[in-house]
Order: sequence, then structure tokens, then C-alpha cells
Amino acid sequence: MRRSVAVRLSALAATGAVAAATGLAMSTAEASAGASAGTSAAVAAAGATGYATQNGGTTGGAGGQTVRATTGTAIHQALCSRASSSTPIVIQVEGTINHGNTSKVSGGSCSTADGVIELKQISNVTIVGVGNGAVFDQLGIHIRESRNIIIQNVTIRNVKKSGSPTSNGGDAIGMESGVRNVWVDHTTLEASGGESEGYDGLFDMKDNTQYVTLSYSTLRNSGRGGLIGSSESDTSNGYVTFHHNLYENIDSRTPLLRGGIAHIYNNHYKSLNESGINSRAGARAKVDNNYFEDSKDVLGTFYTDAAGYWQVSGNIFDNVTWSEREGDHNPAGPNPTSNTSVSIPYAFTPDAASCVPSVVSQTAGANKGLKVSDGSCTPQTPDPTEPDPTEPDPTDPDPTDPPSGTNLSLGAGADGSSKADGTSYGNVRDGSMSTYWSPAGSTGSVSVKWGTATTVSKVTIREAAGAEGAIRSYRVVNHDTGAVLASGSGAGVIGFSATSLKKITFEITGSSGTPRIAEFETYAS
Repeated sequence: MRRSVAVRLSALAATGAVAAATGLAMSTAEASAGASAGTSAAVAAAGATGYATQNGGTTGGAGGQTVRATTGTAIHQALCSRASSSTPIVIQVEGTINHGNTSKVSGGSCSTADGVIELKQISNVTIVGVGNGAVFDQLGIHIRESRNIIIQNVTIRNVKKSGSPTSNGGDAIGMESGVRNVWVDHTTLEASGGESEGYDGLFDMKDNTQYVTLSYSTLRNSGRGGLIGSSESDTSNGYVTFHHNLYENIDSRTPLLRGGIAHIYNNHYKSLNESGINSRAGARAKVDNNYFEDSKDVLGTFYTDAAGYWQVSGNIFDNVTWSEREGDHNPAGPNPTSNTSVSIPYAFTPDAASCVPSVVSQTAGANKGLKVSDGSCTPQTPDPTEPDPTEPDPTDPDPTDPPSGTNLSLGAGADGSSKADGTSYGNVRDGSMSTYWSPAGSTGSVSVKWGTATTVSKVTIREAAGAEGAIRSYRVVNHDTGAVLASGSGAGVIGFSATSLKKITFEITGSSGTPRIAEFETYAS
């Protein structure tokens, strides 16, 4: 951490210590059913945005029981009291949540731990700050092997990985291991220094985390804003949207992208001290209508020779300095130009970059009344409507209506999320029913890919002998954009609108026994 940043943070650290002490006396109540929402915290107002709307959408606990919690233990108790780990629930939080009031709770519908808000192996949960606000003080939120999660209108501050107390590996919000569909909205994520002061990232994703949106949030006073992918080989993450966020007084990683696709628009970047958006290891970032101010090297590939890519348009660079390109330090500017193209599968209306500082100052962060912008540069308070995303219509595989033409998979490339011992991704496109791919567990994904865009409208999934019927539910995904082309159950022929793409993914989301895919055939018609 640079010395100048640490000095600026000293006053903030003192203020945080006073607030934490006050919060210990406040946080005594347990969860209770049927509590009313705070006046400025309508649950999931206006619905999810960005990539969180894809892959079936993100609704959190909509339609489930609403409970009130003022301690971390109460949050865990609410999760553990559900009928199952997927029973929808909305947890309204008020007060200060800290180590002193956050303990492990056991139950069949949860897997919790002391000293962290643990959202592990669960789904359909909303955590929303209400009333006078919710502050997670030195306590992080950990999301693991979970899906359909909303976190809204909360402050998470000073989470440490070293020193005392520690929580969540030093991440304010961390996601890992097959996480799907998370919407984090109107939050304030902050630290009081960098790694040397005991802090890590504010918003981290790794180990196959996909379909995430961070919107209308403030990230500040940290050495690291956040990452997508924990190493150059962890490239199974992606389809992440960042919009209308304030990044202020951050050293680097705003964010760091390793592989995957990110859509980054209408963010205000202020005082990025060392580097900003770091696209590397084949990552592709669409960077639109952002306002970069008083910062250094705000876009590029840094600290690696594994190049990443970007598509830029409509951005404003206000007092941004650029270093010379040398070795593993490759800034995109001055005058950044696009070196890739990224197709976005959802509708969005960006604000002009010139009004981003004003819009973001009125909307980003907790306790801002959940104000949003519709592209008019004038923030509005949305109606508290419940989101209603539409799941793609399931496709009914029909082996009696086989595709025609050439199997495009023959001679193509293949990869995936995992593979069981003795199996290979390449076995799904070798034309042989005697070889197959299996995921390392009961779910996973395998992809067919080409060097140039290829039009596909049907696929045929053929299960190996002895494994027929193992695939229970699936999604077919345009890996280039993250769009779900089809979903349904069982193997066979799957049709969808003709799509031009370089990589198509078959994702097994549910199975009976161990699935074995002998062939993943692709056809133009």
C-alpha cells in the first residue's frame, strides 16, 4: 500500500473503531418472522440488471418468508430454520453485525461458521439492509457453491485476513466454487488500507463463478478492488457486469479479470493509484461510458505477459496519466482503442459519461434510497416491484427429429469446467461412442469451440452406454456472451435460434448418478 493512501485512511480507521464499539451494544435481537421493510429498502427494487438477469435470472428470496435479524447469529438461524436449503427467504438486517454476535448455527438447510456470514450450498436468499441501515463490521460475506443470491443496501467494512479479528480471507464479499447468479446492489464496501495493513479484496470471484452483477455500489480505501479468477489458470469465471459504481482511493484491481467476459459501464473511477481495470489471461472487457478521474493506468494488462482484451467506447479520461509500455506492464493508453469485440445479451441504456460523476454520487452505496438511473442522467427512486425474470422455455429433446448436415464438432476444440479421472473433453467431439467425458462431480460443463465464428442451431447430446438417463437438467449457453440458448432435461436433440458463436457450452445442472457424455454434436440446421 502506498504511504499516501495509508495516511489518508488514518482518520477513517479511527471513526470506524468508534462505530464498531457502538454497534456491539445495538446488536442483541434475534430473527423474527413477518417484520416490515424499512422505508428506503424495498427488497430487490426494480429487479436485477446485467448478467445477473441471464441464466434464468436472479430473484433471491422473492416469494419466501421475510424475517428480521440484528445479529450475525440471527442471520444464520434464519437460514438454518428453512424447510430446505433452497426454500426462498428474505432476511432484513438492521444494526451492526460483528464477531461478537456472529456464531455458527447448525441445521439441515445450512452450513454456517463463526466469524463470517456463510452462504454455503444454498439458494434463493436475499439479504437486505433496512431501517437505520446494516453494517457488517470487520465481518465478510462468503458465498460458496450457491446460486440465486441478492445482497442489497448494506455496508461491509474493514474485513481482514491478517491481524485481529480476521474474517473471510480479508474479502468484504467473496464468491467461489460453482457460484451462479448473484446480484450485489447499493452496497458500500470499504477497507482502511492494503495487504500490508491486513486487507485483501473488496469483491472477489473465483473457481467457476458466473452470472454476477455489481451495481450502484461504492468501493473505496483499499489496496485491491476485486478480482475475477484467483490465478492465470482459473479462467472458468465470467459473465460479470459492473455498472454505476464508485471506485475511490483504490490501488489496483478495479477489477482484475482473468479470462471470461465483463461488461463495465457508467462507473466513476477516482484516485486509482497504481492501475485500474486489469484484463489478462484472455479476458475480454466491454468498457463503456465510464468516467476516469485523477488516476493512473486505468486500463490495460498489468503484472503479467498473458494478454487480455478490451472494447472501449464513450469513456472520459480526466487527469489520467499513462506509463510507458514495458515488459509485463502494458497500459491501454493514452487514447485507448479496442482490440476485441464483445456482444452483450441483455438490454441496457447507459448514461452519458459526462454525467456519471453526478449520477453515481446520488445513487452508489448503501442508504441512498435505492435510487437508480434509466440513462437520462436523472436518478429516480424505483417502485418496490418484485422482479419477474423469465426463464428460457425448456427445450424438449426429440430424437425422432435429428439435425441435418455435417457435425461441426468433428475437428473442433473442446474444454470444460472439470473432468473425472480417465476422461477427456476431446472425447465428446471425436465421433466415437466408446469414449466419453464425465464431470468431476454430478454437475459440470463441457464446451465445443472453433477459431472463427460458427453458426449453430441444434446440438445432439449422446450419453455413453450404461449412463443413459443420468442427465436430469441442463443449459446450453453461448459462451461468447453468456446467453442461455436452451434449457431442459434429458439428453438428445436440442434446438434453438441459429446463433453465430465461437464457443458453445453444455452445462449439466442436475443429474442422477454420474453423467457420461460420449458425443456433443453441433449442427447448423
